[in-house]
Parts: sequence; structure tokens; C-alpha cells
Amino acid sequence: MQTNFFDNLSPLPIDSSLSEIVSTLAKSPNCVLHAPPGAGKTTRVPLALLKKFHLDEKKIIMLEPRRLAARTAAARLANTLGEQVGKTIGYRIKNDTKISSETKIEVVTEGVLTRIIQNDPELSAYSCIIFDEFHERSIHADLGLALAIEIQEALRDDLRILVMSATLDTQEVATLLGDCPIISSKGKSYPVTIKHVPLPQMVASRIDQNIPALLTHIAKTIQYAIANDEGSILVFLPGAGEIKRVADMLQSTLPPDVDIAPLYGNLPQRQQDEAILPAKTGRRKVVLATSIAETSLTIEGIRIVIDSGLSRSSRFSPATGMNRLVTETVSIAAATQRTGRAGRLESGICYRLWSEVQENSFRAFASPEIKEADLAPLSLELAQWGACGENGVHALAWLDTPPTSSYRQALTLLQQLGTLNTDFSITDHGKAVAALPLHPRLAHMIISAHLNGYGRTACTLAAVLSERAKGTDLRHLIEQANSNQGISKTAQHLCKLLNIPSTEKLDSDKTGASLALAYPDRIGKLRDNSRTEYKLTNGRRAQLTEESPLAGTPFIVVAELNDAHATSRIWQCAPIDFDDIHTLFHNEIQERSRVEWDERNASVSTLQTEQLGDLILSQQSSTEASEEQILSALLDGIRTLGIDALPWTKEATRLRERLAFMHIHSQQLTSTADCYEWPDVSNKALLNSLETWLAPYLAGMRKKADLRKLDLETILLSSLEWAQQTALQKLAPSHFTVPSGSNIRIDYSDPTSPVLPVKLQEMFGATQTPSIANGKVSLTVHLLSPAGRPLQVTRDLISFWENGYPSVRSEMRGRYPKHPWPDNPLTAEPTRKTKRALQNQ
Repeated sequence: MQTNFFDNLSPLPIDSSLSEIVSTLAKSPNCVLHAPPGAGKTTRVPLALLKKFHLDEKKIIMLEPRRLAARTAAARLANTLGEQVGKTIGYRIKNDTKISSETKIEVVTEGVLTRIIQNDPELSAYSCIIFDEFHERSIHADLGLALAIEIQEALRDDLRILVMSATLDTQEVATLLGDCPIISSKGKSYPVTIKHVPLPQMVASRIDQNIPALLTHIAKTIQYAIANDEGSILVFLPGAGEIKRVADMLQSTLPPDVDIAPLYGNLPQRQQDEAILPAKTGRRKVVLATSIAETSLTIEGIRIVIDSGLSRSSRFSPATGMNRLVTETVSIAAATQRTGRAGRLESGICYRLWSEVQENSFRAFASPEIKEADLAPLSLELAQWGACGENGVHALAWLDTPPTSSYRQALTLLQQLGTLNTDFSITDHGKAVAALPLHPRLAHMIISAHLNGYGRTACTLAAVLSERAKGTDLRHLIEQANSNQGISKTAQHLCKLLNIPSTEKLDSDKTGASLALAYPDRIGKLRDNSRTEYKLTNGRRAQLTEESPLAGTPFIVVAELNDAHATSRIWQCAPIDFDDIHTLFHNEIQERSRVEWDERNASVSTLQTEQLGDLILSQQSSTEASEEQILSALLDGIRTLGIDALPWTKEATRLRERLAFMHIHSQQLTSTADCYEWPDVSNKALLNSLETWLAPYLAGMRKKADLRKLDLETILLSSLEWAQQTALQKLAPSHFTVPSGSNIRIDYSDPTSPVLPVKLQEMFGATQTPSIANGKVSLTVHLLSPAGRPLQVTRDLISFWENGYPSVRSEMRGRYPKHPWPDNPLTAEPTRKTKRALQNQ
């Protein structure tokens, strides 16, 4: 290995800071380096540390957030030394390792650092950990840093930690690292001209609202840039689907000297490597990339960036326990990083496909992954580390502590998979799951399926899901797995880890059974009267498209779905036999006697059911039910039907209205003898208190029709004590005796203002307005004509006699001449008779 490897290299901005970085880490265990894109931190700093500490027998490990970046960084570091990867410089990424006994710098990614720490908690083979591109805030980087800090504090005070970032708030990280030194380095970038070229119809709206139109606009912008600008083009798109669609649009429209190069995470390694190489002499290329190209990589020859302004990421919902893919606008920091790609090697141009007005609504920084992600993998790692449950997670040093709701959801899932004990400590099965390079769901799946005899099928399914192969019916993807090199390689690697022989049968009929082991919460049963809608064991609803070949399948297991709506759209699933559900989950299936209200038949039904989670697998009629269960179901039925489903006779309704009056006016009754707690008889109150006032009268009833037997007037009266019934008659009488001697029914339909409807002639001589409730509530008097039609409404009789009666008399005595209309109603005899009847009496 050379020790003077910097001597003949082209200078980079970071070079002026290398001596400070090295001397700082010689004196201080921790350091934060802020260096913008293009400074050279990834390819220079590890070698500078190696040169300083080359006599140290321990190694340096550098964490990169992406596999492509890790392989590229290792290759460039090795090239600087004039070596092949695998000697002094090596890498470890998922399913690919190139290191040797000579390796002194290991570039690792994803969960590899965590795996190394779990296997060697002292990190005895390493002297320094470098966290590169830490501003991306991947969940693996956050976890790795938290564990590294604990190792340093508890076991290795000589362990060095260097955090390198382009856009992060470095002070926050420095504080976490014990107020360590911060070193800032200038970057080298060439001027980039920014041009905003939004779609006209999207100037004032969100740019993710019409992606098809945006993709057409992108294709036209690419064609414009090729015709008017020089150099190769880097186009940022949200995902692989959009990359393929834009590539199809361009295929027949580009000049013959322009090549299209896709670049995204699941692309085969060979195609990724081709995308980042410079265009061949005399040719240009258009690199269609996801956010994978934002940082770490320098793609040779890029002068033009076209930025869609969109990114796609997975969001975990603790409420549903499921992920959903979200397409959203990028942050200002990410947009700046993307723009900078055009000025790495020379001056360039960036076309931003949004308006400056829209840019005002962009976030400053993207949310850290730990706040948005499924925390099951992290939670299992913490349990293996010994940081069990919520107390354990809070004992570690985090830039952002894992959200409580997501963390609890993860612990529940891990217990369901058998990887955690009740005290959240890791089980032996959990250790086996944690040892595999898979999400805990998939690791549990392949281990359990292996024990059931279809491990190779499960390993192939895990490879299909890990590589994000496209297709709704996962059985077909299993059958086609051997034709996909990436899936086949991953499946073989997993089989090797579990010692599964290659001769074992690949049985696509066991796809659903395998998938159920990973997603026991997403086993779905077809809903009645539907071909596409399913109820899942987690209680959610999910739907296939009408065109799906699995539409109408009685039972399925869902691997991937869009959880953006109340009914999720199923993207990937597989059918499962009822017998397989029974075999796999016989310990979790509960047999229950279900007594519930059947809305269709309007009666209580008694069923014997088999239930898995929230999903009723099967049910049949049963006669076994206690009186308490039947009563409870009947009360549920009444609440479903509503209070008006009860047989409210006129008498019961009138009594209820009087009780409502007493409930409203009870505070006006100051007499101790009359102060009772009058029941609330509103619809809501009666439904909420059915157990108290109605349940004792429902014995032997099961159907809506049975309710007709109820005597609600008697039931309501029975809810009152005898003295209270007497007080009710006294304070809110059903009738009022008017001056003529008639007993007139009081109308309590408006309990705030009861009404006395009475013929005007029957109130002659009345000098006071009628009242109830010991005179505290005046009745509203509706004075009627001899034909019973309203003439006047009053709550002040004296005022009416003096002011209103003369005009009423003048108008009515001609219309009703047979009835008395005296000049002075206060001295006239009250009567309901005609003048002739009065003369003949």
C-alpha cells in the first residue's frame, strides 16, 4: 500500500482541511465535518486517516446510505491507491462482500454496520467509524450512531467517531457527540443557472397532482435541453415506474448519438455502473434517476439537471400498522443537492419543473427516516442489543428518539412473530430472525416455512418482495423467479443461510401460506356480496381491481397495498387455503359464541365462530347463549334501530314530553318537597341508559317485532318513585281546568314552552295567565275560534283582553254570530256553548 497516495492527485477543496481533521481525531474521539457536495470528503478523508493511523492494527469502517454509493466509493478509494477493491479498500453490502485479510477500510451500507456491532459489541477490529452523508438521516445511520456512542461511553473510549455531512445542522450532532469539534470545509462547485419551467396549469397548484402531464412535460424539456444545451443530462424522477414511462416517451424521439440510462435502487448492478460512467466519446446520455443520485455520486459529464421536484418514500402508519408509498415534493435541501449535480465538473444549468411561487411551500429539510419508517427492524436490533422496551430505547442517545406510537406498534408485531418475550427481551427465535439480512417479517417467514417443509418457496418469495418485483399475483412471480437473475441470486443466498437444499421443490401453491407467516395481520376474507373487497385480520378493508385474476378468491394474504384511503388498494397478494390458515394459526384461532344483532333479520342471532384477529374465518348457527348475551345484543339492536323503533303510543309520548319538561325546568322548582332528579328522556339519553330503564322489561324478547309488546307509558312511570309520580301530576299536570270548567290537555311537545289550546269563550273572566310548576312556568295560551282555529297566542291574558280582544271581536262576531262576543270579556260567563244553548239552559 502506498503512503504518499495524495502526491499525484488533482487537488480537491477538502485537501486543505485534512490535516485539521486528522489532528482533531488524534486528540478528540469525536468530530463533525461539514463539507458541501463536491468537496471530496468521501474519497479523501478515509485515506487521510488511514495514512495517519496506518500503524494501527485496527480498521476504519465507513457507512454509506446506499449500496451504489458504497460500491462506487470503495472503487474510487481503491483506484486512488492503484489497487483493486478487496485489498486495502473493501466493501460489505447486502448479498455482496469484497474484503480480505489486507483490508483496512471497509465501506458498508444498510444494516451491515449494525450487524457488525451486534456480532462484536466492542468493535474490537475497528479504530474509527465514519458516518458519510449523515444529512440523509437514514434510520440505519441514526441507529448506528446511537450504538456507537454507547460503545464509546461504556466499552471503548479509544473509538473514534467522525460524522460527515453536507447540509445537516452540525451543531446538533456535535452536541450529541459531547460538544465535539466541528470542522467546516469549502466545496468546489461551478455556477449553475437555474430556470423554472413549470407546466402552465400547475403554476399555482401542487406539482404532484397531475403526474402524467408532468412526465410529458419532462420529456419535452429533455428534448429542448438536448437541442439547446451541451453535455449529458441527469433527470430526477420519483420512482422506477416514472423512469420507465419517460424512457418510453424518449425512445423514438432522441438523436442517434444520445443514450438513455436508467438509475434506481433495484436496477441490476451492471446497469447501475453503466449509468454513472461518462458517456462514450462522441455521445451524450440522459440519466433518468431517482433520489439515489442526489448525493455521494459524481456522474461524469453531467452539465444539465432536470428536476421533477418529486420524491417517493414509504410512510408507516401506527394507526393501521401498514406502510404506504407517498409521492411528495422534495425539500429545499434536496433541490439544492440536485441542482449541484450540474456544477460538479463545470458550469451547468438546472431546469426546475415548478414555479418560484410553488417553491415557497417546500420544506427546508426532509423528515428523518426514523420519524416515518416501520420501526420493526430497529426494535428487534435494540432488543438484541439489550435495550428492551420503552425504557431501553430512551437509554440511548438519539438525534430524534423513535416515535412512541410507531415503536409500540413494532413491539406488538415482534411479539406476534414470536421474536420478543412479554418483557420485550429477545427470544431464541428472535435471535435467529435478527441474524438474517431481511425485515423481521420476511426472516420469520423463511425460518418458519423451512420448518413446515417449503423453505425454498419462502426464500424465493422473500427475494421477490425484497427486489420489489412487479405483479399482483405473487404465485406467478415465484414461478418466474429463475428468469430474474437478481431474484434468483438472492433466493439462493437465503437458502444457503438456512441450509435448504437446492433439490427442494419450489411450490408456488405455498406462496399464500408463506406470505401469511410474514403478514398474519393481512390475511383477508372476501366480504359477502363482493368479488373484490376483503376484510383483513387487522380490521382494515382492502380491495382488488375488478380485472385482477384473484378477484373472487375466498381467502388471500396481502403483501403490499396502498393505505391512503379507508379501503386500501391491493397491489400484491396471493391466495391461501382455509386449511393452511388452520394449520399455521391453530393456536391463535379463537372459537367464540357470538351473540349479536342481525340487521338483515332485525333479530338477535347466535353464532359459533372461528376468529383470527378481527377476521371471522367461519361461522354457523348455534343455540348456546346466555340471557345476558341475548339482552346485550338486543340492546345493541335497539341502538342500531334508534329510539323511534320502540312503540311510542300517544300516551307514552305525552308522558315522555311531560318528563322532558320537568328535566328542563327542575332548577326552577325550589320547594324541597318537589326537588327530584328528573330523568333526561332525550333520544340520546334514553339510548345511552337502556340498561337502566328498559332492560328489565325485555326478558324473552329477541326480535324487533317483540318490542311491540312493550308498554312504554307504564315503563317510564315505573322509573319514578311514587312520590315523584305525584309531584309530576302536581307540577306538570296532563290537563288544566279553564274558567268554563273544561279540562284541557296541555301540549308539552315543546317542553321549553308548554301550550294550552283553548277556545276563547272558555277563558272569559280569566284575569291571570294559566301557569304550572307551582306558578313558576306560564303556559302559552293558544286562543281558538269556535271552530278550533287559532285566533291569538299570548302569555299575558290581561293585555290581550285590553288590547287584542276588541279587534278579534270585531272580526269574528260576524263570522261566528251564534257564539257570544261580549263587550267586556272579564265580566262575561265563560262557556263552550252557543248563545241559544245558554238561553235554553
